[in-house]
Amino acid sequence: MSLSNQSLTALALQKFRRNFWGVFSFVFIAVLVFISIFGYFLAPDSTKYANWGDLAIRSKEPGFKVTMLQVPLENQPESHWYDYFTGHPETVMQKPINTYKIANDSLYFDEYSDDKSIVISDKIPLSAFGKAVDKKTIEKEFVSERKFLLGTDNQGRDLLSRLIIGSRVSIAIGFVAVLISLVVGIFFGALAGYYGGKIDAMVMWLINVIWSIPTLLLVIAITLALGKGFWQVFVAVGLTMWVEVARVVRGQVMGIKEMQYVTAARALGYTNSRIIFHHILPNSMAPVIVISAANFASAILVESGLSFLGLGAQLPVPSWGAMIKDNYNYIILGKPYLAIIPGVAMLLLVLAFMMIGNALRDALDVKT
Repeated sequence: MSLSNQSLTALALQKFRRNFWGVFSFVFIAVLVFISIFGYFLAPDSTKYANWGDLAIRSKEPGFKVTMLQVPLENQPESHWYDYFTGHPETVMQKPINTYKIANDSLYFDEYSDDKSIVISDKIPLSAFGKAVDKKTIEKEFVSERKFLLGTDNQGRDLLSRLIIGSRVSIAIGFVAVLISLVVGIFFGALAGYYGGKIDAMVMWLINVIWSIPTLLLVIAITLALGKGFWQVFVAVGLTMWVEVARVVRGQVMGIKEMQYVTAARALGYTNSRIIFHHILPNSMAPVIVISAANFASAILVESGLSFLGLGAQLPVPSWGAMIKDNYNYIILGKPYLAIIPGVAMLLLVLAFMMIGNALRDALDVKT
């Protein structure tokens, strides 16, 4: 098929597929989105927010192994199908141990300790594991060796599980913040660009006022006004990113509204709303798509900064920014990987979105 017979969308996709780093970044982000959605299927710790931890095994190095004793809780929580996506309630009490033995209808064990000179012994009656259980059943079902591939954090929680579940916050805030910025920015940008005059002056005044305030300061102000929380941060970040979208849309609409097909639409008696939403906006989305990719990366960085300051997602919800905050002291205490690992994950995600933005810019550039 000749290029002249191909649509502009097909040509843009063709150019995008030829960009190796753009395609690679798209695949990387798709894999990360899959991991975040099905995180509780993949994370070693599938409890809600991957929040189980024990101070006895805090700040352990990657590859750390320990014998884990699991004792069923007396009151078993009710389980639901959606627990596979939101986290399973704790059904057992987990206890890291050094040694154990079964005798006289009880299980005797020594709690885990790095210092072999400190021995804390305890016992649990075999009836706590259920009726008609024997030594072989207990050793098979309730005692196991657990390996922490990336080690544990300063609370003894599995770092890999927290990293997987924490990816949800970074990816979700990107989608929600960009969606809010697109809705608000396209609305105000289309109004200003199409109607001009006093409406344009009013919108541009609002844009200039908001743009004159430092982004992080504005986000902090909105967050304090809305309150700390998961969704409040999403809304706050989204409400600070619409001004750039509005300026781009305004410029596009001002140029497109002078095109002949728009003049023909007016002559046919089409309403302004139909002209804007059916004829102008669809032809002005190329730069908006590019800027959305950049805003996605910016939203992730802003949320991480807020989490580092304690204004982002609140405990026990894990986020990469909060993980850096909780462990940054270990950079000078001999275990820098506790802060570097979530930092590198954030770097790769932001870099992937920036590279997708560059690839989309090249693919949608009509001059090439």
